[in-house]
Amino acid sequence: MSISTSICYVLLLSLPWFMPSGPARATARHPLHVSTTEITANAREKNMEVLVRLFTDDFESILARKYRTKTDLSSPAMHKQMDELVRKYIAANLRLTADGKAITLNYVGFETDHEAVIAYFEVPGFAVLKKLETQNSLLYDLFDDQLNIVHVVSGGARKSSKLLFPEKQLVTIF
Repeated sequence: MSISTSICYVLLLSLPWFMPSGPARATARHPLHVSTTEITANAREKNMEVLVRLFTDDFESILARKYRTKTDLSSPAMHKQMDELVRKYIAANLRLTADGKAITLNYVGFETDHEAVIAYFEVPGFAVLKKLETQNSLLYDLFDDQLNIVHVVSGGARKSSKLLFPEKQLVTIF
């Protein structure tokens, strides 16, 4: 993992510290536009687990713009409506091909965690990955400085890569 990827990953994991809270949150903008996607081939469960983490304010902005609707990812009353938008947006902007086979991500759900949204997906039938092709354009339609970090774990090995706008594709080989 490169030093710049490590720094971005640490910043994303420390969102509660990094982001303002309370009333300042509504008007403050964070200077870093980054997402992380963690893809794990789970040998015990024989499935692939995919977690996508995005800043809540950025994600709400793109969902509102793209689907022309009010968005509130923290509202329990809107959770079902937001589920559909989260699933649809990520499916359109994150595509995987594992060992030469196009993958359909099965949406599990999402949750908010401080200033981030975490969306969960799974794909049955993957105990180990040999080659994973990722096409990731999350939030590229919102920011021209978007950084998308991708971590892939298979067979106990972890490989990390970054995609900086306009780069969309990467290949991970184990």
